[in-house]
Amino acid sequence: MPIITTINVNGIRAAVKHRNEHNHGLLPWLAASDSDVIALQEVRATDDEARESLGPALDDGWYLVTAPSSVKGHAGVALLSRSEPTAVRAGIGSTEFDDLGRYIEADYLVGGESLTAGSLYLPKGAVDPELTRTATEKDVVKFDEKRRFLAEFGDFLARHAASGRDVVVGGDWNIAATENDIKAWKTNKKSPGFLPHEREWLAGLFDDGWNDVMRDLVGDEPGPYSWWSWRGKAFDNDSGWRIDFHAATAALARRAVKAYVDRPDAYDLRWSDHAPVTAVFG
Repeated sequence: MPIITTINVNGIRAAVKHRNEHNHGLLPWLAASDSDVIALQEVRATDDEARESLGPALDDGWYLVTAPSSVKGHAGVALLSRSEPTAVRAGIGSTEFDDLGRYIEADYLVGGESLTAGSLYLPKGAVDPELTRTATEKDVVKFDEKRRFLAEFGDFLARHAASGRDVVVGGDWNIAATENDIKAWKTNKKSPGFLPHEREWLAGLFDDGWNDVMRDLVGDEPGPYSWWSWRGKAFDNDSGWRIDFHAATAALARRAVKAYVDRPDAYDLRWSDHAPVTAVFG
């Protein structure tokens, strides 16, 4: 029964720090985890720095593989696992994006079965210059960058779906797929992460051999959200976005029996602005 978790740690060195007397960071949560594989995003560290931060977990037997970004302090993805991967692949075969710490995947044997698990940190993007008059030159660059990544990553995922292999990609997808996936959807129609072209891309993905594990299980209802702004009362009011989720190939998705968000009980117990999201497969 593979258990796969995804979490944007918002900087691994910050995530492991003790925040207060009740919040000792990521490591106690990790020690209590039942997951077989944990996909990490926004690691923002070199491999050595990530290993130093996660030292107690590695001493306890976890295995770590990383794909840092060539831009210091930016992006970076990783996979923690109970068993050593049989193969590791960083990137999606892109000359533009493969050294920017956006994607890593590994093959595992879990319960005697072969499984590929990936960790994705999809670019946030920016406002659509055609939908707003306030777009800056930087916005245009970031908007175009996300469109290029979506095109290349979509082709990459299509090849996985056609392979017949069981694949699950956990990550910060930086897209809320539907109105059910963002609390304040009415005021975010022009916001990056909820733009028409982004949602159309996800819809196409879920029509072409991939499944949104959480949405398939919870059905047509709001949430559960996985990211909340640090500002204001967003967390307390559960005014969040569901942008962290698992996409699984069809045969594996049919085996999903449970998915949940490990939302902290209080604001001051958070060690990231995202919460861990877990999918359990039978």
